[in-house]
Amino acid sequence: MTRRRAAAPVRLSDVPALDATDARLLQALGEDPRATVMALSQRLGLARNTVQARLARLESSGALAPFEHRVRPEALGYRLGAYVTVQVVQRSLADVGEALADIPEVLEVTALSGVADLLVRVVAVDADDLWRITERVLSIPGVQRTDTALALRRLVDHRMRPLLARAAGQD
Repeated sequence: MTRRRAAAPVRLSDVPALDATDARLLQALGEDPRATVMALSQRLGLARNTVQARLARLESSGALAPFEHRVRPEALGYRLGAYVTVQVVQRSLADVGEALADIPEVLEVTALSGVADLLVRVVAVDADDLWRITERVLSIPGVQRTDTALALRRLVDHRMRPLLARAAGQD
């Protein structure tokens, strides 16, 4: 099996701050994701080149998440979600992170402070599939212990609107 390189980690401190105009632009895109640059410029009262440059900067700087974040795993048959906390042997975080990136059902890995070193969001088809995935995680060299919690229901979906409204000065 050929190992692929893990996606570059996102350092939270490296994501640039947005100004009120960026926030208004992202709000408009949230309301109409297919809006053209011209439609956005007219709606926001900005020059087309300004909108285009800001969108390019937001994309290249990492301020915008990839489009695939909009795809729900349930639509692909992965109806079971779980959060796995992982304790890792010291100095093995990078290697364990790379190995986790090779597991397709691993959606996200976040390094933590505290008892657990990593929080891993996974999806599975069913309980047997989740067992297979957790066994694969446990087999990664450097993983000491895992603890799995099933996601029963999403009470508040991922959202940015309230923060964008605040950043745009609309709260």
